[in-house]
Amino acid sequence: MFYWLMKYIVIGPLLKAIFRPWIVGRRNIPVEGGAILASNHLSFADSVFLPLMIDRQMSFLAKSDYFTGRGIRGWATRVFFKATGQIPIDRSGGKASEASLNTGLSVLANDDLLGIYPEGTRSPDGRLYRGRTGIARMALEARVPVIPVVMVDTDTIMPIGKRMPRIGRVGVVIGEPLDFSRFAGLEGDRYVLRSVTDEIMVALQRLGEQYYEDVYASTVKDRLAARP
Repeated sequence: MFYWLMKYIVIGPLLKAIFRPWIVGRRNIPVEGGAILASNHLSFADSVFLPLMIDRQMSFLAKSDYFTGRGIRGWATRVFFKATGQIPIDRSGGKASEASLNTGLSVLANDDLLGIYPEGTRSPDGRLYRGRTGIARMALEARVPVIPVVMVDTDTIMPIGKRMPRIGRVGVVIGEPLDFSRFAGLEGDRYVLRSVTDEIMVALQRLGEQYYEDVYASTVKDRLAARP
């Protein structure tokens, strides 16, 4: 109830009036059943406008840090993230990664939509980077389709490091579902997981025509941070 209240009455109408978002390919979202929405990741705003522009409720896996802030600002952040359907997870690795996987699988087991950023982090420069194989494992274990999604110009209205958005139009392009049922039962094969992940990234690159770099975005961020 809270999700729909924020989407259609409190936050949603205001965002639509200000940023006039557009969408192409909405029909590619299944009307029922679990599915993974695999999106490029340009901006914090991606997690706001994608849920806003589709008819079904969806969830994202978000850093638990967003839900632990104190004071008025911490409260506002928690409310906002809950309103956009985000679920807190621990990204510290190891057992936490397995717990995150299980959280995502539970969403899909309920026949709901799960949003994932295969790159694992926001692009530092607008390029599309190598995907992490967690999305492939989740898709094969849950036996659900993967729907490629391209966010457009969200980095223009809210670049990395900015707290207040600029006024501008943003868009969402949704591609046709990818079926990986041919790999059923092979979620433990790392070569299959890499192949599936790469197929997802190729679909995203073709859909959005972003320049692709076969390196992890986190590696690029580390290099940039290490520069004097």
